[in-house]
Parts: sequence; structure tokens; C-alpha cells
Amino acid sequence: MSDTITKGPEAPSGDNSEKGAAKAQKPERVASLWSDALGDLRRNPVFIIGAVLVFCLLVISAVPQLFTDGSPFEGGACDLANSLQRPSADHWFGFDVQGCDIYTRTVWGARNSVIVGVLTTFTVTVVGSLLGLLAGWKGGIVDSILSRFTEIFFSIPLLLGGMLIMSMWGSGNAISVSVVMAVLGWPQIFRIMRASVLANKNNDYVMAARALGAGSGRITFRHILPNAIAPVIVVAAISLGVYIGAEAALSYLGIGVQPPQISWGLMISDAQPRFLNAPHVLLFPAAVLSITVLAFIMLGDAVRDALDPKLR
Repeated sequence: MSDTITKGPEAPSGDNSEKGAAKAQKPERVASLWSDALGDLRRNPVFIIGAVLVFCLLVISAVPQLFTDGSPFEGGACDLANSLQRPSADHWFGFDVQGCDIYTRTVWGARNSVIVGVLTTFTVTVVGSLLGLLAGWKGGIVDSILSRFTEIFFSIPLLLGGMLIMSMWGSGNAISVSVVMAVLGWPQIFRIMRASVLANKNNDYVMAARALGAGSGRITFRHILPNAIAPVIVVAAISLGVYIGAEAALSYLGIGVQPPQISWGLMISDAQPRFLNAPHVLLFPAAVLSITVLAFIMLGDAVRDALDPKLR
């Protein structure tokens, strides 16, 4: 009787073993709040639409010559013979009362609006975040002093305070409007950052870093700040559109950006008395302003949804 030989499992070939070893050694993707948020934003149509609109606005404000070759100022390409003419194939937005092309002035007016929005948002984010980080981390008397100081500015409404300061300032431009709104706007970022730091300062990773001998500076900027900055970014993105709208309101009231500079608020102010006879003079700059503010709000809402784990 012949012996029965039972074959065991064959040893993997050289190629298969190498592939298996490479697969075993391949590091797995480490999930994090920021990587997950970025993945969500790439799939969010609201974020994509808002980002495209914001990008177009930034390009227009940086290089308006790419979009129009006319002069936006009175005395340049303006002709009183064209006063209040309606939109046409050659002049899409028509002409204003001075005979200036509204499309050209709308394109050039984006620059002051973007300067005010970006400069104000950057200033309030930096100042409010640093002071909020200091108050939340230090606590005690430092927190009490900074919180009481912040409440003084927080009690002043943005537009009302801006009207009061700009009326005393006199002549206004994009820089002066940005400074005024930054002075009145940073307390909001301060309170958000302070609350976020207080919520993160007693977490396990902070305790572990302290137990390993990390100093206050390292813990603050390497551990606390990256985990506390998310809500600040959300509010800053939404506030940028708010500051652009506030600049337009101040310019509309005649205490913001002053002629011969161009602003959407100034254009709307000049067009208001002629709205019934020539509605296009007001509608086009007002529509561009609304789309701009809406784009930044869409961007902020999408970032908020991506960075808030509760909304996933």
C-alpha cells in the first residue's frame, strides 16, 4: 500500500512575499481634523462655488486691467453725452450720471472693497487670537483684565462706532476704514479664541506635554493653538464678507472711502436719487456687492461644516 502524502500550503513566491511585506510596511493614513476637513471641502459644492467666486474677485481686484481697458475716473473715459444711457452690447452695465462706464467703475471698485475686507480680517484675527490665547492660557488676573478691556470695545456696535470715528477722522480711504473696523472688530475673535483655549487647555495631550517637561511657550503654540484655531478661522471667513458690506455702508453714508476713489458704496449712494429713472445705475454695483458678500458667507459656512465634527 502506497503512502499518502499530504501537501501543506505552498510557500508564497518571492514576488508575492515582497508585495506582502511592502503592504505590511506601508503606513496607514493618519486621520486628523484638518485632513478630514480638507476632504469634505473638496466634495462640498457650496465651498467650490464660494471659492471660485472669491478667487475671481481677488483676481479682479489685483489686476482690473485684465477685465477692462477703460478709465474709471471722471474726466478720463467719461462723457456727459452718455449720461444715464442704458446697458448695451458695447457697455454691459450702461453709464452713470457723469457719463462714466458703470462696468469699468464696478471692476475698479472691487479693489478698495477687497483691501478693506482682507486687511481688517487679518488684523482682527491676529490681534484677537493672540490676546484670546494669552487670556485663556494664563487665566487669573491676566484673563480678568483682558476680558474687562475687551468688553469696553465689544459694547460698541460696529457700524455706529465706525460712523462716529470716521466722521471725526475726516477724509477716509481704504486703510483708514480698515483701521477703524479692526479696532472695533477684534473683541469677537478674542472671545471665541479664549473660549476655545479654555476648552482645550485641560485635555490629555496638554497634560502629557507638561509631564514630559514641555515649556509654556511650546505647549501654547505647538499644542493649544493648532487645536483652538478652527472656530476662529470659521468666524474670520464669514466676517470678511461682513467687513466688505460695512465698508460699503460707510461709503454710502459719505464717511468711508471718499472720491475720487471708487467704492461700490459710493456708486450706490450716487445712484439712489436716480433709481426710478435709471435703475441700472444702482442695480449692477448693488448686485456685485451682494454676490461678493454671499460668496464669503458660503465659504465660511462650508468651512464651519467641515471643521465641526458634530455636523459630520
